[in-house]
Amino acid sequence: MSNDNYNEVDRKQKWQEILAFLKERFGKQPNMDALLFIIGMRELGLLKEKPFKKDEKVGLMHIATCKVLSYSGHYELIGTDEDGWPHWELKKALPDMSLLEQETYIREHIIEYFINEQII
Repeated sequence: MSNDNYNEVDRKQKWQEILAFLKERFGKQPNMDALLFIIGMRELGLLKEKPFKKDEKVGLMHIATCKVLSYSGHYELIGTDEDGWPHWELKKALPDMSLLEQETYIREHIIEYFINEQII
C-alpha cells in the first residue's frame, strides 16, 4: 500500500471518529451544516439563553468555514466586534472545484481542526 493510500485510509478513519464522537455527544450524527454550526458555536464561545436566529446560525457556519479554511491560508482572523463575534478576511481564493470536491476539501480541513484543537 502506498503512502497516499494510507493517508486516505487514515483520513477516512479520522472522519468516522469525528462523526462517532459527535453522535455520542449530541445523540445523532450531524450533517455538514450541523458540523459547521457546532464548530462555529465553539469558536464563538458565547452561550445564549435564547436560540440563535437564522442569520446568526448562518454567521456561525461562516465563522466555522473561515476557521477551518484558515489552516490553508484562505482566511485570516482580523478581530472581533463589540458582541464578541470574530471577523475574517479572505487572503487566498479557493480553487475552482466541483461540489463534491468542495465537500471533500472542507471535510479535510474539519479533520485538521479536530486534530489541532485536540478535540479527539
